[in-house]
Amino acid sequence: MWGYQQDRISSPRRFAVECCIPTAAGRLPRGCGPVTAAVVANMSPVQDVLQLRVRYSETDQMGTFYNSRALEWFECGRTELMRRRLGMSYAGLEEKHVFLPLVEAHLEFQGGARYDDLLNIASSVAMSGRAKLRFEVQITQHTNGKPVVRGHTVHAFADADGKPVRPPAWFLELLQTAAGPAAPDILK
Repeated sequence: MWGYQQDRISSPRRFAVECCIPTAAGRLPRGCGPVTAAVVANMSPVQDVLQLRVRYSETDQMGTFYNSRALEWFECGRTELMRRRLGMSYAGLEEKHVFLPLVEAHLEFQGGARYDDLLNIASSVAMSGRAKLRFEVQITQHTNGKPVVRGHTVHAFADADGKPVRPPAWFLELLQTAAGPAAPDILK
């Protein structure tokens, strides 16, 4: 389902989303212009760091975290980044009939984490093409900075029926505002 629709969305034509609400006559208010894919692509990534303690239920018989937990931790980082930096929870996004289904995930396991270890989950988000968000995540031990897991997830914009859509102008504005001046790169 996604392949054909994504190819259609990612055609090389110029993509522009109007940032302001048109008047009844269909005109944009003065001072309003398009946020283009080029503008969004050149923004600094929006970044956030979340601390999370490994819970006993997340460990396996070997005493380290079970591998599937990493994707759950990625979700924690992604959710809090949206809430803290964009000012919108995922539930708020869904209330506006915008959904972000996962279309790609990549993880690299770099080290261990045990019960009660405190982890830093450094996440960043940026547009990936015209209708996707890419979240980069680096999870490290809080006490010594040793890497635990790194990777990324890619999410397509979709409507309530699961059909791909372009990101709404208001979302691009939130992303652009949150990116602000260049922030230090916390993922290196």
